Amino acid sequence: MSNLEVRQLRYFVAVAEELHFGRAAERLGMAQPPLSRAIREIERQLGVQLLERTTRQVALTPAGTALLRDARTALEAVEAAGRRARNAAEPRLRLAFKADYDAGLLPRMLAEFERSPSALPVELLMGGRDEQAPALRDGRADVALLVLPFDDRGVDVEPLLTEPRVVVLAANDPLAARTSLSLADLAGRELPDGTDAGDGGVAPPPPGSVVKRRDLAQIFSLVEVGSVVWFVPVSLARRHARAGLAFREVTDLTPSTLAVAWPSDSRSPAVAAFVRAAQDVAADPSVLAAGGSYTYS
Repeated sequence: MSNLEVRQLRYFVAVAEELHFGRAAERLGMAQPPLSRAIREIERQLGVQLLERTTRQVALTPAGTALLRDARTALEAVEAAGRRARNAAEPRLRLAFKADYDAGLLPRMLAEFERSPSALPVELLMGGRDEQAPALRDGRADVALLVLPFDDRGVDVEPLLTEPRVVVLAANDPLAARTSLSLADLAGRELPDGTDAGDGGVAPPPPGSVVKRRDLAQIFSLVEVGSVVWFVPVSLARRHARAGLAFREVTDLTPSTLAVAWPSDSRSPAVAAFVRAAQDVAADPSVLAAGGSYTYS
């Protein structure tokens, strides 16, 4: 059996994700017949059937499912290698994070990091929810601040700080008249991703739904007019209090844990220095004192 080439893996992943040779060919910028021949050649090389083809549909076999998982990982590694090689020509620390999901600690972390002999110039990569871990795996970022849990394949993680979450409601919502709530009180209310607030924000989005990417201002506006409710860490609630919003304790809502993460194979002194800086800042007793209380209004 000969080794598969990167080109072949890209062909297979496109077909396996689209489950349609025409769409996969269009995605790859090639004609369908050579793509079909390429997939048959991969099956011949491996000696297994990867796809079940009928006139109506294309489906993955168990062997195809296994190859898709490993092919994605291999392609991520190849892309990451190229990015890291290019990045090495311009030494800097690329930090991925989501706006306001740093417990208000990022400025202090950066200041602490700058005092390290291993410090490098920092490039901030701001992204949406769930974009930080992929950035670590594909080489766009060297280190990340993110909230647990997340897909931690190929990365090391160090929890930094755990703080309560609260629910954000419209100020005129009947539930805002109460000082504290339970998840049962919120059953039937919709979160920004379309899931039921009664599930605590841990349920996956409804099948077939398209989750729109919205920034904080957009989500708070939707909350203010009563379209959705939202769960946020106390530190974020403190920074975004305004007249049209009410923040309320939810007694059985799981807390939010901020973590720092980096590629498992990283040997960068700058990454190690940032991780130490993040840990030192988060361990400061004044951080816990500031994050442990919130006045609900």
